[in-house]
Amino acid sequence: LEISNLSEKDILVLRLDLTDRSSHEAATNSVLKHFGKIDVLINNGGRSQRSLFVDTNLDVYSAIIELNYLGTISLTKHVLNHMIQRKRGRIVTVSSVMGIMGAPLATGYCASKHALQGFFNSLRTELTDYPEISIINICPGPVQSKIIQNVFTENLAKSLEISGDQSHKMPTDRCARLTLVSTANDLKEAWISDHPYLAVTYLWQYAPTWAWWLMNRMGKRRIQNFKSGVDADASYSRKKK
Repeated sequence: LEISNLSEKDILVLRLDLTDRSSHEAATNSVLKHFGKIDVLINNGGRSQRSLFVDTNLDVYSAIIELNYLGTISLTKHVLNHMIQRKRGRIVTVSSVMGIMGAPLATGYCASKHALQGFFNSLRTELTDYPEISIINICPGPVQSKIIQNVFTENLAKSLEISGDQSHKMPTDRCARLTLVSTANDLKEAWISDHPYLAVTYLWQYAPTWAWWLMNRMGKRRIQNFKSGVDADASYSRKKK
């Protein structure tokens, strides 16, 4: 409101629980009642994971899929029905480079992001009769946020004790800006990351055998970092001062 020409009626904030799928239709209708239309849906809800598979209860995996995957496609379904009626709109989903590669300590998180990638890439092929409806996948690497403080661990009742320094990760405002640039330019998929994750993503896409070899080396260090109480990505992501 302070830096734009928007007025208070141009802004509507609704509380939303992605895991409460029965509430998504009402939330969508509330937005439509207020604004009359939905031009863009940005799916940006989710939680990451920091735990080894052998130590993790299966109900953690169920919770990850319920939130990151099923909650996202549930909300998308209600908004898409409106966009199909209008024959236009953009659905932007914040996936992750973990939706393209695999990494230790995040087996459930990677699985949920792979599921989103597969779902939205498939959904795009079902909408060929609606060329003005765009499906856009955003794949960030490590970004400064509170995602680490709120990760799933080996059981649902446990939180991460030490999140570690996050300063070596991409600033939040840069990730947000590049997401908006990707949306404005109608990109089907954008990888928003610093190195080495960006380089590994390209390897995973075009030279998977090399990527597996490299991730085995990086993954071992990632686990060591985690067990030492520092950020899992710190030692190979730290920028030179």
